[in-house]
Amino acid sequence: MSTETKSALKTTEFFAYIACVIAVLIASMVVGTDDGHRDYFRADMAWLYIVILTFGYMISRGLAKSGSRDHYDGS
Repeated sequence: MSTETKSALKTTEFFAYIACVIAVLIASMVVGTDDGHRDYFRADMAWLYIVILTFGYMISRGLAKSGSRDHYDGS
C-alpha cells in the first residue's frame, strides 16, 4: 500500500516556502520611508510576492503528487 507523496510537512520545499514568506514580510517591514524618501517595498507588494510564492508552492506540490509514490506507513 502506498500514498502518492510525502506529507507536505515532511518536505524541504514547505520549509523553504515558510522561510521565504517570513523573509518577504521582514524585508517589507525593514524597507520603509526614511528622510522623506518613498517606500520602495510597500505592504501591497509584499503580499503580492507572498501570493506568487504560494502559487509556486502549490504548483510544485501538484507536480510532486502527479505520479511519484511513497510507502504508506500509517502515520
